[in-house]
Amino acid sequence: MGRYLIRRAMFLALVLWIVSMLTFVIFVKLPAGDPARRFAGRRTTPETIEQVRENLGLDKPVLVQYARFAKGLIPWPGLFLNEQVYFSYSNYVPVKEEMAKRMPVTFALAIGGSVLWLLIGIPIGIVSALKPRSLADRAGMVFALFGVSAPVFWLGFMLLYVFWFRLGWLPGSGLPPGDGVLLSVLHGRFLLPWVALALSYAALYTRMVRSNLMEVMGEDYIRTARSKGISERRVVLKHGLRSALTPVVTIFGMDLGFMLGGLLITETVFNLPGLGRYAISGITGNDVPAVMGVVVVAAFFIVVANLVVDVMYAVLDPRVRYS
Repeated sequence: MGRYLIRRAMFLALVLWIVSMLTFVIFVKLPAGDPARRFAGRRTTPETIEQVRENLGLDKPVLVQYARFAKGLIPWPGLFLNEQVYFSYSNYVPVKEEMAKRMPVTFALAIGGSVLWLLIGIPIGIVSALKPRSLADRAGMVFALFGVSAPVFWLGFMLLYVFWFRLGWLPGSGLPPGDGVLLSVLHGRFLLPWVALALSYAALYTRMVRSNLMEVMGEDYIRTARSKGISERRVVLKHGLRSALTPVVTIFGMDLGFMLGGLLITETVFNLPGLGRYAISGITGNDVPAVMGVVVVAAFFIVVANLVVDVMYAVLDPRVRYS
């Protein structure tokens, strides 16, 4: 197990390095125009542009520029997202400070939504798998079809229209000035975004759990467990569901890692100041360091989630062994 984790950690470091090179080339070397001019603004003198280019290190060779950029990927105090490279062109604020303020919003949205869609999707999938072609199964499949077909932005606007604008039962979009993330969660301001996010993902998980569990319940070891007189509830929960959830863990880990890097559509619809909206503002405002910072952090969350998923395999399926 220890050797496997070391190999996986080295592989993930390689992935991050490749992502860093692609990010550097795409956001620093490929865009049209001079990054120094974008930082200094349009109405400026050539002397100012040259000074900005020197301050940003753009007058150095490409390898030196990449080394300064890659140094900001090291998760160490003073190095991660260092201010020499990751400095916003729009408001002249270090990217890590801006992301530190926005990250709790994205975390609250992603974790709350993921817990909600698991609580919805897994039970519906289990009921549909154990009672195929029943009324509950057909209702679950209708829910899955609706959730897969309905876009997140449409669900978000419909929820806002019904529960905020028409009925006034729940708070609307945005966070009040001065309210922290925890206080906003307690006041229910994340409930509508959670529901909009959970409905789409819960539909996918419902179909996945249903198909996996139906396949597992036909295996030989399930019939052996039943022949030993084990209760059906224990057969389903301990033997069947445990194996059926292995692919679900894979998808869940990747989905959660992806969401922790920012939820562009959901945060935009509900006017939440998270990493997704920060990335959109960086793209529209040509703020390259802001976009680079979000991309790097999102890649980090995804590769870490991938490692955690691999470890969880051994917990859910005793047949999995690492060497």
